[in-house]
Amino acid sequence: MTTETTPRPQTKASAESTTANHPPPSLPSSPLPKRAKITDMAPATESFTAPAAASSETATSTNPAVTSLSQLTPPPLMVKKLVSTARAPTRGSAFAAGYDLYCAAPTVIPAKGKGLVDTGLAIAVPEGTYGRIAPRSGLASKHFIDTGAGVIDADYRGEVKVLLFNFSDADFTVNEGDRIAQLVLERIYNPEVLEVEELEESVRGVGGFGSTG
Repeated sequence: MTTETTPRPQTKASAESTTANHPPPSLPSSPLPKRAKITDMAPATESFTAPAAASSETATSTNPAVTSLSQLTPPPLMVKKLVSTARAPTRGSAFAAGYDLYCAAPTVIPAKGKGLVDTGLAIAVPEGTYGRIAPRSGLASKHFIDTGAGVIDADYRGEVKVLLFNFSDADFTVNEGDRIAQLVLERIYNPEVLEVEELEESVRGVGGFGSTG
């Protein structure tokens, strides 16, 4: 007669004992030489402080290239009306180069002749510039009226007048309030005059009219 024996369940303590008595097999050693163990590897904690931004006042005073907008604003064109019919110069568009000048009194320009037209204005152009009287394309293309060259110096305080030439076969009447010319301001440079014995040579030399083709 055979007696069956039921195996007792293994407890947790016995399992831990078995595991402790039979450690897992170790890995084979590496053929490379062992490196020294670094124990003092404290992370870098050096703080970084960004430089303080310079104030606008400091930047403006230390940097000569910084210019305020007020310094870029051109000086005004000062105009004085000498008669009640005079009109201040105006610009036809935001980017127009010249200021339109207006007739202050009716004037007849004879055929094939010329005549001075009053503007009734005295103008003081900014220092370092001069006023150039330039023609208006409409007068030339429609009526054969051309404008004579004119220069307004910065120290001139008299009335500005415009010289018109009539190349047509009929008299031309300029009425009060008509636009007759343009005033263009141009910068100038006034060096001192120095008399010398010889001038520096140039490639062109003394070649004059038609010498460059």
